[in-house]
Amino acid sequence: MSGARPPADPARARASLAAHAWPVPLLAALARLAAGGHRAYLVGGSVRDALLGRPDGARWDVASDLEPAEVQARFARVEPTGLRHGTVLVLEPGAEIECTTFRREAGYRDARHPDAVTFTDDPVADLARRDLTVNAIAFDPLAGELLDPFGGLADLAAGVLRAVGDPLARFREDALRPLRVARLAATLEMEVAPATRAALGQVGGRLAGVSMERVRDELERMLTARRPSRGLELLREAGLLEAWLPELAATVGVPQNRWHAYDVWTHSILSCDEAPENDRSVRWAALLHDLGKPGTRAERDGQATFYGHAALGATLADALLERLRMPRAARERIVTLVREHMFDYRPEWSDAAVRRWLRRVGEDAVEALFELRRADARAHGPERRSPQGLERLAERIARVRAATHARSLRDLAVDGRDVMRVLGLPPGPRVGEMLSALLEEVTEDPAANTREHLLARLAARASGHDPA
Repeated sequence: MSGARPPADPARARASLAAHAWPVPLLAALARLAAGGHRAYLVGGSVRDALLGRPDGARWDVASDLEPAEVQARFARVEPTGLRHGTVLVLEPGAEIECTTFRREAGYRDARHPDAVTFTDDPVADLARRDLTVNAIAFDPLAGELLDPFGGLADLAAGVLRAVGDPLARFREDALRPLRVARLAATLEMEVAPATRAALGQVGGRLAGVSMERVRDELERMLTARRPSRGLELLREAGLLEAWLPELAATVGVPQNRWHAYDVWTHSILSCDEAPENDRSVRWAALLHDLGKPGTRAERDGQATFYGHAALGATLADALLERLRMPRAARERIVTLVREHMFDYRPEWSDAAVRRWLRRVGEDAVEALFELRRADARAHGPERRSPQGLERLAERIARVRAATHARSLRDLAVDGRDVMRVLGLPPGPRVGEMLSALLEEVTEDPAANTREHLLARLAARASGHDPA
């Protein structure tokens, strides 16, 4: 775990939490929940992250003895996000609070939701249903009361993730929990207790009941870690890659050539580590950029080759991300990076070739593509190679951008209305084809991007005198 470890001693932990700068709107909401002799505690990640000194989140987890209808009566804006399970979302200016009634649970036939929920006034019984000891700590900042019935403070201080009670029982209740453990191991930089680690891959057929949106969200959060490879390695070890990321699982153990020190899997997760933490699309692309290698590997003269792996990898990445219900724009950006990551710049490229390359990859993807290339190079081996030619290509791009005024259809001196008027075309694909042909011409010769010249080209095309 990075940074100083929080105190295991309850008195010191209580003092640390009491000194935390809890937002005023949150404290006011807790006071309103506690009015009339009721109880309300911060729980889960809200307490854990405060003890770890991590930045406050946008939403706070609260457990209370009030039932949902009673919570709704105390606030003006409340969304009934899970009434059957005792959960509502309180929306106060400056604070979003997910408030759940103290409860006991029984039966999880869908590997996600309890079959039966019983409300209780016992906060310890409520903590007993939680997944990990570090998430089963409760704190009331108004009364200064701290509850830690399962040793979460000691585990937090030791940097250990441990299930509350029987790990297998916890994971069978919600089959996403093994993935959450892997994500927390990465983001919190903590180790997983042996018994908990051994149970990660034992949820079996219950994985099929987990929605892919939930899987995606956990993976997205894992990719914000300093080293996502910690969590990804746990998934591989537990056999969970095959269930959720089979295309990535296929890279495990696939040997490369003399330019790589690692197999495709290890290189992929190390590339992900090397990618910028604040650019999730590059992190995804770094993780997935070599998906095509298992399917294109061939031996030539004793060396492995992977011709066409970028194109195949883009197809596989697209299928994987679509299965995870990745939003279309994000998916297309990641797939573009995977498809284009093998670009091979040569100094002899003409300016027109640079312009065509920019059009193909998309100008807004260039820096992300450079970051992917850097991450890829640094993950080749312990020597952390630097990519070749990026600086020279960046200089060429800067010069071309400064000298070129038409890099996309919207930069042309004519538009679709001009095409339809001169050629007598209705709206449709042919208009776009004509504009693309004109853009190709001005890509070769930027000076051709004048309204007079392009209208003349269209008129020649209309009269049948255009040699193109």
